[in-house]
Amino acid sequence: MAGVRVVGSIVLVLLMLSLLGADVPHMVIGAMGAMVATFSIREKERRAQAVTLALGLPTALASVSLAALLNEHVVAGDLFFLALIFVAVYSRRFGDRGTSLGLIGFQVYFASLFVQAAPAALPGLCGTLALAFACSAVTRFVLVPDTPERVLLRLREAFRARLAQLVAAQIELLDADNDSLDKALDDIRRHTARLHESAMMIQGRLEEGTRDGATAAMLQRRIAEAEIAAERLTLLLLNARSAERADTLTLHLPNAPLPAPGDRLRPRDTTTERLRRDLSSLRLLVERPLGRSRGSALAHLRNRLLGYREEENLPQASSAVQDVFRGIGEAGRAVLGLRIALDGPQDESDDTPATARSREEIEAEDASIAAGEESEKEPGDATGLRRPTTRAALQVSVGSALAIVGGEFLSSQRWYWAVLTCWVVFINTSSTGEILVKGYRRLIGTVVGVVAGVVLAGLVGHHTWTAFALILLFVFAMFYTAPLSYALMSFFVTAMLGLLYTLLHTYSASVLILRIEETALGAVCGIIAAALVLPVHTDRRTDELLATVLERLGDVTSAAVDLLSGGPPADLLDRARDLDTALEDLRASTQPLTHPITPLRARRQTARYVVALLETCAYHARALAATAELLPDSRSVVADPRLKAAGRRICHNIGVLSAHVLEQSAGGAPGKSAGSAPERTADSTLETGPSIASLLETGGPHASSGSITRRVLRHLQRLDEGVMGLARPLGAPVPEPEGGARAQRR
Repeated sequence: MAGVRVVGSIVLVLLMLSLLGADVPHMVIGAMGAMVATFSIREKERRAQAVTLALGLPTALASVSLAALLNEHVVAGDLFFLALIFVAVYSRRFGDRGTSLGLIGFQVYFASLFVQAAPAALPGLCGTLALAFACSAVTRFVLVPDTPERVLLRLREAFRARLAQLVAAQIELLDADNDSLDKALDDIRRHTARLHESAMMIQGRLEEGTRDGATAAMLQRRIAEAEIAAERLTLLLLNARSAERADTLTLHLPNAPLPAPGDRLRPRDTTTERLRRDLSSLRLLVERPLGRSRGSALAHLRNRLLGYREEENLPQASSAVQDVFRGIGEAGRAVLGLRIALDGPQDESDDTPATARSREEIEAEDASIAAGEESEKEPGDATGLRRPTTRAALQVSVGSALAIVGGEFLSSQRWYWAVLTCWVVFINTSSTGEILVKGYRRLIGTVVGVVAGVVLAGLVGHHTWTAFALILLFVFAMFYTAPLSYALMSFFVTAMLGLLYTLLHTYSASVLILRIEETALGAVCGIIAAALVLPVHTDRRTDELLATVLERLGDVTSAAVDLLSGGPPADLLDRARDLDTALEDLRASTQPLTHPITPLRARRQTARYVVALLETCAYHARALAATAELLPDSRSVVADPRLKAAGRRICHNIGVLSAHVLEQSAGGAPGKSAGSAPERTADSTLETGPSIASLLETGGPHASSGSITRRVLRHLQRLDEGVMGLARPLGAPVPEPEGGARAQRR
């Protein structure tokens, strides 16, 4: 949508300028102005977008005017450019509006340097920019409107499609033989990650895209339930295909050892055929929207799947295979709740007793959510945007100064390419390692883009409108590939520049070669500035984020266990999403450690292993939170005070790991484990003991409350194993178990 909106703005301004008889330089500045006026606006509300766009026009006019006036004054122009860069980066501390205005000021100044704006051309350039901003406003608010409600609607449909894709991948996993199992698991991992990404995007749009807090909370719960149910179904399928219980780490760690194949499911067995049919029915229920769901056929499919939750019509098979059918029933229940949340009330005339009970549970939960939201009207604490903007501004300014000096030696006319590269490698990066990887990707994309630019410039020649058409195509590709691959985006940027130089009659192969040199120079200057000016080392950044993830994990686990033990209600799903957000930040920060160019292979494997373990722990924590929030409306979930004792050890160990990471990050001696301190107390040591799974064999409430309570204990057991598994790669000391407790703990 961002690509469509930007291309629409550019097309509109080009049409207007062509009708006015503008020359190519004015068309270029108009296209660049429309592009920056469109993509730089980051607010979600239309009113805020309009205000920022209105403030952006005088910012752009001031920027182009100063660029034209200082064009002949080299030293003054360079000093002002550095000051502008500092202000543009520093303004990020003022939120989305400050970020947008800083970006507009920098990009328009850069565009003015590109077209070599002069004072005599200022009236025409200012008029062109005004027209560009007007066209951007028309495209944004009239032609391609972007409201929070419309964005959320598209994301909801995307989540439905991703869920259907995951179920289709589960069918492929069921049918895969031992030779194709690796590929099937890779597909499962990819679709699971995409489903989670869709859920996180919805989470970021709920507040603005729904009419009230109760609706947002209801949709949040249904999305979380569907995601967890689908992931759990995958694990049950793996378990049914294996001779031993599948490890959840298999879903999160590439090339993880696969469980040994078993014979619980045979390819042409009647149970396997029935399972394949039920998975296809589940996929149909997910894909079919309410308007196309009339009649009794889908109701019959839904009733059959929901019956598995009530132990109805389970096949005569092993317990692992029966668990898969129960998992399909739970997924069917999650899909029913999702359909009610997305599509509204449905026809209940064909409901079976099992379906009616599921519907009653969902309605009770929705009523509880609405009551909870009405009772919590107190405004939260407003927190401003807290980012290290001062450090980033100083780093970019120093790097840009180096780029200007070095760029002048390479070319007195094109030096600004080095400054642009130095600028962009700092965007959305937080450590020296991230800047290094981003600079490397930009250089690779630029080199390949230069080759494409040479070829395209030779083919297009002086066909102006053909060149503009290709430029529009590349602009769309820039925005479409930006979230996917920075190298691809850099490729399209460079290829587009080759066409722009052709339009401006300044193209030559030496110009594009110079772009490679300037890009490499800008990346090196950015890395030098990041390494020398208030550096944030990758290790320190990842340690801080790792401690945050552990803190969020402990928060979710503790609150879920308290609620499952009979404690007071808590907002668990919000905490679970905070955990997911922190984990996403950690995953991004470890990219320099896991990148293929990283020479430290063992360190790369350790980083991947730690992130995969944390993803596994986050999955089990989300599952605990979703189960706990069923209380007190569900008849299948019963609070048990003994669960608090089962979860206490996990929460304690999470706290110990978090303290250990923070202690090492705070400046312990290099290579010295924090656990070697002689003054370490029992409270700062990991606890071991009997397996939490042993509680499954006990009587009382655990045995009588059914599979849901056993599932809670299994999640706690896997969470306990995951937390203890983190101790070794993080260097936390684990006390030697007494006697035979070692095997019991493992």
